[in-house]
Amino acid sequence: MRKILLASNNPGKVREIQTLLKDDDITIVPQSAFQIPNIEEIGLTFIENAILKARHASQLSGLPAIADDSGLEVDALDGAPGVISARYAGPGASDTDNNAKLLRELEKIPNAERTARFRCVMVFLRHARDPSPLIGQGVWEGIILNEPRGSGGFGYDPLFFVPEKNCTSAELTPDEKNRLSHRSKALRELVAQLCALRNEG
Repeated sequence: MRKILLASNNPGKVREIQTLLKDDDITIVPQSAFQIPNIEEIGLTFIENAILKARHASQLSGLPAIADDSGLEVDALDGAPGVISARYAGPGASDTDNNAKLLRELEKIPNAERTARFRCVMVFLRHARDPSPLIGQGVWEGIILNEPRGSGGFGYDPLFFVPEKNCTSAELTPDEKNRLSHRSKALRELVAQLCALRNEG
């Protein structure tokens, strides 16, 4: 059985990726199994940050690695908060802090212009020096509300309205969110490439 390191300590991500790879004789291992610390995300794009994390994890573990980077892009804010979504309100900012800043920035923006999307980039490296990583991308379109709704999810989920479901991401069940989300779409795209690569081998 082949092992692939996930450059994350999020157990939900481990489960989600393992489920999608269950028929491919692959085991997903979190970086915590190797006591690998998080690396500073200094890239200017989601792709750069994902590759930074994957190379770091692969180098310290000696295993192939998967890493992702994601964030919220708001059209009225020229794509902000983007790659700094997790620290939009400053270093160490909480989800509540980030949501409050986003609402302040959009205070005078009419509802029709509050379009936004979650974007996720997920990469796979065969080894730390892999010059051609596999890259999967996923986008989830929505609208930013004027106030939070729902208690599920995390981050900007309470403000992210999903038109086709007539609710926010925070009001979806975990299964619904996993089926619709940007991360799920990126992961499925990456898994398809992994499976194709395995079949070629």
